[in-house]
Amino acid sequence: MEPVLGQCARETGAYASGVYVLSPDGQVLQLAVLSGISRRIAAPWARVPLAAATPVSDAVRQRGLVWIGSQEELARRYPRLALVLPHPFTMAAAPIGIDSTAWGGLVLHWSSAHPSTLSPHEREVISDTCRSMRPILQRAAASGHVLVGPEPRILPAPHNRTAGPAEAQAAVDFTERLPSGCCALDTDGRITFLTTAAAELLGADIADLLGARPWEALAWLDNPVAEDRYRAAVLSHRPTSFTARRPPDQWLQFHLYPDASGISVRIVPTPASDAVPPPELLHPAPATDPGRATALYQLMHLAATLTEAVGVQDVVARVADQVLPALGGQALALMAAEEGRLRIIGYDGYSAELMDRFDAIPLTSEAPAVRVLTTGEPSFFGTFADLARAYPPAVRQDEMAAWAFLPLIASGRPVGSLVLAFDRPRTFPSEERSVLTATAGLIAQALDRARLYDAKQQLAHDLQASLLPRTLPCIPGLDVAARYLPASYGIEVGGDFYDLIRLSRTAAVAAIGDVQGHNVKAATLMGQVRTAVHAGAGAPPGEVLAGANRLLTDLDAGLFTSCLYVALDLARRRACMATAGHLPPILRHPDGHTEVLQPQPGLLLGIDPAADYPTTELPLPPGAVLALYTDGLVEAPGTDIDEAIAALADQLACARTQSMDALADSLIARAQRSAPRSDDVALLLISPLRTGT
Repeated sequence: MEPVLGQCARETGAYASGVYVLSPDGQVLQLAVLSGISRRIAAPWARVPLAAATPVSDAVRQRGLVWIGSQEELARRYPRLALVLPHPFTMAAAPIGIDSTAWGGLVLHWSSAHPSTLSPHEREVISDTCRSMRPILQRAAASGHVLVGPEPRILPAPHNRTAGPAEAQAAVDFTERLPSGCCALDTDGRITFLTTAAAELLGADIADLLGARPWEALAWLDNPVAEDRYRAAVLSHRPTSFTARRPPDQWLQFHLYPDASGISVRIVPTPASDAVPPPELLHPAPATDPGRATALYQLMHLAATLTEAVGVQDVVARVADQVLPALGGQALALMAAEEGRLRIIGYDGYSAELMDRFDAIPLTSEAPAVRVLTTGEPSFFGTFADLARAYPPAVRQDEMAAWAFLPLIASGRPVGSLVLAFDRPRTFPSEERSVLTATAGLIAQALDRARLYDAKQQLAHDLQASLLPRTLPCIPGLDVAARYLPASYGIEVGGDFYDLIRLSRTAAVAAIGDVQGHNVKAATLMGQVRTAVHAGAGAPPGEVLAGANRLLTDLDAGLFTSCLYVALDLARRRACMATAGHLPPILRHPDGHTEVLQPQPGLLLGIDPAADYPTTELPLPPGAVLALYTDGLVEAPGTDIDEAIAALADQLACARTQSMDALADSLIARAQRSAPRSDDVALLLISPLRTGT
C-alpha cells in the first residue's frame, strides 16, 4: 500500500496520511501505515472502535467521505478530537471497501490554509486511492496476510531533493555563518541537525543533543509550551514560535517552520523585556522523563475518551485501546471489587488462562492488586526482584519485567484496581508515577459511572419487560408477530407499548400506543394505559379509548399518549378501529398491494376528557397483513414522515413470501440501521390465516 499512499499524498498535497485496517471481528480500526506525523502524536488513535465518533470510523461505518474543513467544524462534529488537538488543520477520511464490505479507512491531513472544500481533483484522487487499496486488502485477507503490528509502519519522510556530500557540507557552512542558531527536528521531534551557535545558545554539546527531543534533553525546556508548539507546527503545518528562559537569565525565541519532512527551527537571543515568560515549573523533571506536554496530552485524551464511555464494557474497551499505547505498556488488567472479591472485568495483552487464575481473588488476600485497593496507595515495581521482595510468595507467571499496581478510587470509595505491565525494567520516576496515578483516577471515575449506568439499564430492562406482554396469546386462525426495540441511548425504558387480547374463539383485540417521553414516568403511565385498555376490552373501540382518555385526564400526568385500538372479528373477517392521534396502520392485501389506512382521527389521550373517538370498519380477509407500529420505526431527522410511511408500505409489499417472524425482523431492521435512535420502536403484525393453514 505504501506507493499508493505516497502517490495520493503527492497528488492531493496532504502533508500527513494514514491507512486503518478493520480487525477480523469488525469492531476496531487499527492504524497500519502512517506518514507525516509522529507515532507519538498518533498513538491515542492507533486503535479506534468502529462505533466511536471519529472521522475515520464514521467514514467506514457510513460508507462515505468525511471532510473537516475548519477547526470550528471539527469542534462542532467531533468535540473530543478538537479538545485534544486544538490546532488548526483540515482533514478527510474515506472508506476502503465496497457496498456492505469494509476493509479499512484512509485519512489525509492538510494545513489550515487549505480551502474549506475539497476540489474535484482531490476527491477523484481519494476515490482512486481507495479503489486501488481495496484489492490489496482483499487479496491479503484471502491469503491470511493482513498482519497489523502493535505499532503502525512509519513511511519515510519525503524530501524535496537530495544533496550530495559537497552540497551538504556547503549547507553546514552556510548555517554556521548565520548570526543566530539553527536546528532541525524530524516529525518525531528529535534533533537531526544543529549549528554550533544553536548548541551554545542551548547550553549543551552537539553530541548530547543529536537524536534527542529538546524538551527531554534540556530540563529548562521541559514545559508544556515547548512541546505544544512542536505539536502545533506538525499538525497545523503553519509557522509558530515561543519564548523560553534558559537559566539563569538568558531568554531565547524559537521560530518553527514545518514541512512534511520535519521542522526547521531558528533560535534567537532576545532581551528579557521582549520575552513572555512561560509558566514556571516547581519541580523540573529529569532529562530522561517523558515531556510534560506529552503527559498532559495523554491524560486529556484519555479523559475526553472516557466521557463518552457508558457501560462497564465500554470503559474496558476504551481503556485497553488508549492506555497501553499512551503509556508504553504491554499488558493491563482492570479489576472491580464485587461481593468481597476482586474480579477481572477486562484485560489486554494477557492470556485468558492467566487471567482465570487471578480472577475473583478474595479481598482478604495479600496480592498486590488487593493491597493497593485496600490501602489506597499505588505500588510500583521496576523489576521482578522488587516485586518478590515486597511479596515473597510472588511467582513469575508472565514475560513482563515491571509492574504498576494502581488503586481505582472514585469519590473516596475504592472501586477496583488497575495493573499495568511492561516488558522491560523501569525506574518509574516521580513524574511518571504522577501520570499513572492520575490515569487511574480518571478510569475509576469512569468505571464508577459505568457501573451505575449498567445498574440503571438493568432496572429499566426489568421494568420494561414487566410492562410489555411476555408472550402473545395463541388465537386460532390468526398469525401474529411483535417486536420492541428500545432507544439506542439514554435509559432504555420508554412509553411505547403493544398488546393482543383474546376475547373468544372468534374475537380478539389489538392495541398499540406511544406515551410521550422516555423515562420511568412514561413507562409507568404506559402500564396504566395498557391496564385501561385491558379493562375495557370487548367494548366498542371508541368507548375503550374514551375510557382510557378519561383515566389519563384524571391522573393529570402532564404526558399525552397516542393509541390505536383494533377489534378483530375473525368470523366476519372484519376489523373495527379507533385512533387517538396514532400513526396510520398499513394493510397489505392478499394480492400483495399495500394501503396506508386513514381511520377517522381522534385527539391524543389525556388532553380533553370529553373527546370523542369515531370508529372505522374495514374488511380483513385471509392472507392480509395488518401492520401497527410506533413512530420510532419511521421517524428520522431530516426525513418526511409521509415518505417514510410510504417506504415502510413498499417494504411490506416486497416481502410477500416471508413468514410473520421474518417479516417483523426485516421491518425492525430498518430502525436498527438508523442508529443512534432517539425513540423506542414497537411493531405488531396481524394476519388472518387462510383456510387449511
